[in-house]
Amino acid sequence: MQIKILGCSGGIGAELRTTSMLVDQDILIDAGTGVGNLSMDELLKIDHIFLTHSHLDHIAFLPFLLDTVMGIRAEPINVYANKETLETLRLHIFNWKVWPDFNAIPSTDNPFLRYCEVKLSETLELNGRKFTPLPANHVVPAIGYHVDSGAASLVFTGDTTVCDELWHEVNKIKNLKYLIIETAFSNSELALAQLSKHLCPSLLRSQLVKLITHDATPSLEIYITHLKPGEGESIMQEIAESHSAFVIQALKQQQEFYL
Repeated sequence: MQIKILGCSGGIGAELRTTSMLVDQDILIDAGTGVGNLSMDELLKIDHIFLTHSHLDHIAFLPFLLDTVMGIRAEPINVYANKETLETLRLHIFNWKVWPDFNAIPSTDNPFLRYCEVKLSETLELNGRKFTPLPANHVVPAIGYHVDSGAASLVFTGDTTVCDELWHEVNKIKNLKYLIIETAFSNSELALAQLSKHLCPSLLRSQLVKLITHDATPSLEIYITHLKPGEGESIMQEIAESHSAFVIQALKQQQEFYL
């Protein structure tokens, strides 16, 4: 299984793209502005999209993707998310006021967009690739994902702050190879991080001490996503100074992981 980072920034700007990951050729995890870098041929291969939550930086290019490929491909696209995120899409995005309702095109019996509700700890398997929603703690109902090839696993937390339930589930994973976790703000912005339910380096450290590694686990690699533009270097420096037991790196656009 290959996972390619299409976007991982907490904002936009030259060469910056917001959150999206391409799994093999047919699956997206989130649909931020990074999706815009895909070619038409690549867009046409997307069959499944897993969303962590409803915030714009994670769904911005979902409407454009659907509009672009409809009429060229015959098969519908499945969008997986928790109940609340799907309801937000129905009410506020695909409502004919902001964007066409692709759940009713070409008909309600045969929609181009299929909503698929996921629930915590319930694993969905697609051609041997397993996706399990994980708990997250954000200002809107949100989830992360455990992606498992069988040989190795990757955890993407999505947007979250302090969340004991997340680590309870992560610590069950025996073959965890990669952890991608957000840290949006610097320590000087602790109050803002707490208000918006994101992490800063001090909060990140408080969470990583809850992470248990297993003898059978491959060497765990930890990557930071959702860094705010212009603050990435200072945030990573604060993380480096936090004396974590782990080697922690900034996630990069176009980076690839193999499970």
